[in-house]
Amino acid sequence: MFLTKKSKLSKQKGFTLLEILLVVAAIAILAGIVIVALNPGKQLGDTRNSQRSLDVNTIINAVYQYSIDNNGNFPSGIDGVVGSAQVLGTAGSGLDSTCTATTTLPAGIDMSADLVPTYIVGIVIDPAAGTDANTDYYINKLSSGRITVGACDPEQGVVIEVTR
Repeated sequence: MFLTKKSKLSKQKGFTLLEILLVVAAIAILAGIVIVALNPGKQLGDTRNSQRSLDVNTIINAVYQYSIDNNGNFPSGIDGVVGSAQVLGTAGSGLDSTCTATTTLPAGIDMSADLVPTYIVGIVIDPAAGTDANTDYYINKLSSGRITVGACDPEQGVVIEVTR
């Protein structure tokens, strides 16, 4: 009788500790490979850059819609000085050091009274660092009369700018 109990115990099925550790290690290695392959930092940067591109187009479309409705005149705050882009925002000073994409004036331009809510729902802000005081988008009227709108601080070395 004692022998039967022993033989029943030796025939029990299950995983050894070594087998479980090997499976966990294999899963960890595969997970590490997948995370490196997906590169979440780059994916998030690409997503924010896509939003910036949409925002730039939204701003320039709103400015041109305003111009169409106002006999070709752009919002009054946009200056005509070549090379002096203005950061969109409510801040009265200090915006000339916040935009790395182009040279800007210290004072921002608040176009919300001209554009909101008729042409856009609200002034758009940069998805990473924008605020109402500093949206992190700039606008410039060129000598040709065309308008350039761009993102101040796009990621991954991308230039986000539209001229019409």
